[in-house]
Amino acid sequence: MTTPHVEIEQQRLLRTAIPGPRSDALHRRKASAVSSGVSTALPVYIERAGGGILVDVDGNQLIDFGSGIAVSTVGNAAPRVVRRVQEQVADFTHTCFMITPYEEYVEVAETLNDLTPGTHEKRSALFNSGAEAVENAVKIARSYTGRQAVIAFDHAYHGRTNLTMALTAKNMPYKHGFGPFANEIYRVPMAYPFRWPGGAENCAAEAFAMFTDLVHAQVGESNTAAVLIEPIQGEGGFIVPAPGFLKLVSDWCREHDILLIADEIQTGFCRTGNWFACEFENVVPDLVTTAKGIAGGLPLSAVTGRAEVMDAVHAGGLGGTYGGNPVACAAALGAIETMKSENLVGRAKQVEAIFLPRLQQLAAKYPQIGDVRGRGAMLAIELVEGAHDKTPNAALLGTVTAHCHSQGLVTLTAGTYGNVFRFLPPLSIGDDLINEGLDILEEAFAASC
Repeated sequence: MTTPHVEIEQQRLLRTAIPGPRSDALHRRKASAVSSGVSTALPVYIERAGGGILVDVDGNQLIDFGSGIAVSTVGNAAPRVVRRVQEQVADFTHTCFMITPYEEYVEVAETLNDLTPGTHEKRSALFNSGAEAVENAVKIARSYTGRQAVIAFDHAYHGRTNLTMALTAKNMPYKHGFGPFANEIYRVPMAYPFRWPGGAENCAAEAFAMFTDLVHAQVGESNTAAVLIEPIQGEGGFIVPAPGFLKLVSDWCREHDILLIADEIQTGFCRTGNWFACEFENVVPDLVTTAKGIAGGLPLSAVTGRAEVMDAVHAGGLGGTYGGNPVACAAALGAIETMKSENLVGRAKQVEAIFLPRLQQLAAKYPQIGDVRGRGAMLAIELVEGAHDKTPNAALLGTVTAHCHSQGLVTLTAGTYGNVFRFLPPLSIGDDLINEGLDILEEAFAASC
């Protein structure tokens, strides 16, 4: 007999300490059954979720400011996603698109070709994870250009596979002890306004000059297949490049017949107040990688790009057993339908309008908040030692995070130096929960500073 779906009341509720006894018991089981290499930021075990609330096994209801790292953008158990998934599961769960294909994969590809920036003819290929999408984008770029070198940026995060670890800038915990890594990867500085030595006002021009000089001297334009960039860096600390930098890089790539790959895995699908973050700079990438928010929580990713680039790969060169699984494709169609019908692009802007003034007020009160940045429902604060000391303050981040967690607010951290709060609420969250969560954040700073 099917258990009927019960709507979750959209309020924070603490029945036990966080974590509670049932979560503690499950965490002991986790320690004896799961590799210790798989860590857990908050050992609270979830049994239901919806809107802006996570319900744990002890009956506590927590406010979600993380969306499973930007995945549950449309909310957990979104009705259109649930309906499409249930229908698809009842039809079939797998055939492998490379063996006997199905319409759902084609429909997702058509939708991505329509949604991603640019009016040119496009093609898409579907995969399982963000890292897999990035790996395949690099494969496609190398196949099309006949070149090998790939340019990545400081503070970048692109995944945990061997190639994407090479592209990722942060050692611990992502790369430490796992080398050697793939070669022909070259790193250049990111236009990071808050930490740019010449000041934020000079950041775009100086970073671009350094970028072009390094590529010319150390790599060679004619050896470069692609430049890979996050329009807003994710794990690196929600770094929004200095205005104009992305456009300069895009124009330079076009001049030298180098492909621009936009990693929109965390920024895509309404998260920043546009369908894709590169739209803020009117940049049209040659290839776009997507994942996370694409399918309402089911594993799916994609590479979408110029038809002539995507079609340059030989038949059989792209694919995978589970890539574009029909159930995940059904979820993606339901998620994108939700984004359109509920105007989640507009909702992301509303979330920003609530969050940003509160974060700025907090920064005005506490000099340890050195920077407030981001777009839409992808916002961050960077913690430092003081008003005139930009030394990263990871210790304060840990203290504030612990307080938030104890009060039933799920928050995420980020940053190369481990000193950034990143805020990624589901776009289904209510305004009252946002404000209550920000009240808890303010209380955490008052108790910690």
